[in-house]
Amino acid sequence: QVQLVESGGGLVQAGGSLRLSCVASGSIFSINRMGWYRQTPGNQRELVALIRSGGSTHYVDSVKGRFTISRDNAKNTAYLQMNSLKPEDTGVYYCYGNFVRRDWQTIDAWGQGTQVTVSS
Repeated sequence: QVQLVESGGGLVQAGGSLRLSCVASGSIFSINRMGWYRQTPGNQRELVALIRSGGSTHYVDSVKGRFTISRDNAKNTAYLQMNSLKPEDTGVYYCYGNFVRRDWQTIDAWGQGTQVTVSS
């Protein structure tokens, strides 16, 4: 089993910044990829940012230039630095990961979510 725990959400004024953290724990052999999804009012859950095992990244167009995903493999942790926040960024942010366990099983894991609210 792999568990993900997010932190760092909160209330911020438009133009401000937040950094989300996601710590993975459990019987992890390697990380295939980790990312952040968000659920915003009136929309399906969407992929915001993804970082792959080789270090390549992907961002949804609406956050390019403002958000940065990074990782610390030694700590099994992913981060999402969010700058120049806009009210439309408001939502629940969920950490996602795909992992290879030490028993060689590949699994997906999701965090519980952290609320990000951006006021105008």
